Amino acid sequence: MMALTTAGRETLVEGEFVFTAEDFRQIAQILHGHAGIALNEGKAALVYSRLAKRLRTLGLRSFRDYCALIQGADGVDERQAMTAALTTNVTRFFREPHHFDHLRDQVMPDLIQRARAGKPVRLWSAACSNGQEPYSMAMTVLSVLPEAADLDVRILATDIDPNMVAEGIAGVYSEEALEAAPALLRHRFFDKAPAHGVNKLSANETLRRLVSFKELNLIGDWPMRQRYDVIFCRNVVIYFDDATQERVWSRFTPLMTPGATLYIGHSERVSGPAVRQLQTSGLTTYRLGAA
Repeated sequence: MMALTTAGRETLVEGEFVFTAEDFRQIAQILHGHAGIALNEGKAALVYSRLAKRLRTLGLRSFRDYCALIQGADGVDERQAMTAALTTNVTRFFREPHHFDHLRDQVMPDLIQRARAGKPVRLWSAACSNGQEPYSMAMTVLSVLPEAADLDVRILATDIDPNMVAEGIAGVYSEEALEAAPALLRHRFFDKAPAHGVNKLSANETLRRLVSFKELNLIGDWPMRQRYDVIFCRNVVIYFDDATQERVWSRFTPLMTPGATLYIGHSERVSGPAVRQLQTSGLTTYRLGAA
């Protein structure tokens, strides 16, 4: 049950710090403006638990002080830290394996011909988390095009969270994390990395040459000018409101080559103007057709 503070502001969560409905409203508004993520009050306990750690780290005494910080001119770094704290980075190698089967069997044959003819082939992991998705894409490409890294084939991996981007660049994972990867590919593209700890594996040079990691906000500026043959954008727009989802889908289509493939999450659906251009090509898989 909500309590009332002396100032008459509803307290959403009882705890070490006062956390009011107004504090939540401001945080939700800033998060939506910064990252497109929509929060409802049902997430209040989660927001409190994750951001209370930030308050302790920063030595702040209240969520009101925290809101003042993230809204100020000096709050850029903390807005990024807040977004990272409130973002759920659920990922694993070869998650939704039917997408990688489709990429290997349905998409790659044409892309192999183009690559071997000296033409560029571009793939994009648009919400790459800590790198497990783009490295899965790279292993899939290399399984049918072993010389890909020596051709004009590249995978762009982007994420809003700089910590996740740094983990992807490091390319070091536990053996447990890699259990979902096909054994043949795991042994071919990952080496033991005892310097990083017990049971750690590191992406080898062949895999790393194929993938470039960059920080990118999906609702911010996109500096890319080239077009992509394959885009993975999975399990991220579910955190956006309907209007933001439609904008993201519509921003992808101008960056897709004719016939390019878009893979989305199992609980997501393309919506808005992009529906006229993206044709269903499989389970949560779309192909760019004529407008």
